[in-house]
Amino acid sequence: MSAAVTGPVVLFDLDDTLMAHREAVAEGIVRYMRERAYDGDERAAARRWHELEEEHYTAYLGGRLSFEDQRRARAAAFAREFGDELDDPAASEWFAEYFRHYRDSWMLHDDVLPALDALAVFLPRVRFGIVTNGELEYQMAKIVRLALDGRVEHVVASAEVGIAKPEPGIFLDALERFRRTAPVSAAAYVGDRLRTDAIGAARAGLVGVWLNRHAVRPPVDEAAEAVEAGVLEIRGLDELAGQLVPRLAR
Repeated sequence: MSAAVTGPVVLFDLDDTLMAHREAVAEGIVRYMRERAYDGDERAAARRWHELEEEHYTAYLGGRLSFEDQRRARAAAFAREFGDELDDPAASEWFAEYFRHYRDSWMLHDDVLPALDALAVFLPRVRFGIVTNGELEYQMAKIVRLALDGRVEHVVASAEVGIAKPEPGIFLDALERFRRTAPVSAAAYVGDRLRTDAIGAARAGLVGVWLNRHAVRPPVDEAAEAVEAGVLEIRGLDELAGQLVPRLAR
């Protein structure tokens, strides 16, 4: 029996890295506002919904809210700003209806498939995976809907392994899954959050890549930590192969 061929692994975050999550959120909440006849500035409302998502989803990741509770809390807080008071059952129903609009807006960023193809050309033995904070079933629904399931070998979700990014264990768990079938020569992780994704991955021994689509200027201490950790910064996935191939093809 021949030995398995070694090769590099490139792992990706899902939301706002591969999937245009923020755009889908904004589109979904605006559609649902119109359905509920909420009167207000739609752009401001979309920003507010994003803020509530950050607040309550962070509480879920920190163990302070269950997955369903963070959805209810987000729905109730948003609806209250339009004079719509929701109890728990009504908040769950509200979120389910919003989610239908959000799901209908799921799409990949335009640069995703060309980036995967470019990496496959320049790194012929490359394997792809996804590491995401969230519920596996929920994230898999996106991956299947976006037809990424045929491109990625493993999907690792924080709720499944009990470890969330930026903790090193979740990145190491992902690499161990790849090593069960073939040796890993080098590994990288690409994500849109500097500390959670890129610095976290770098601290776990991977090449950390920060996808800074919106030209965000990080805090000085965080920027210094990224430099010290050897994080690569790109503005779009069209830059990924050029930056990453030299690091993984050594």
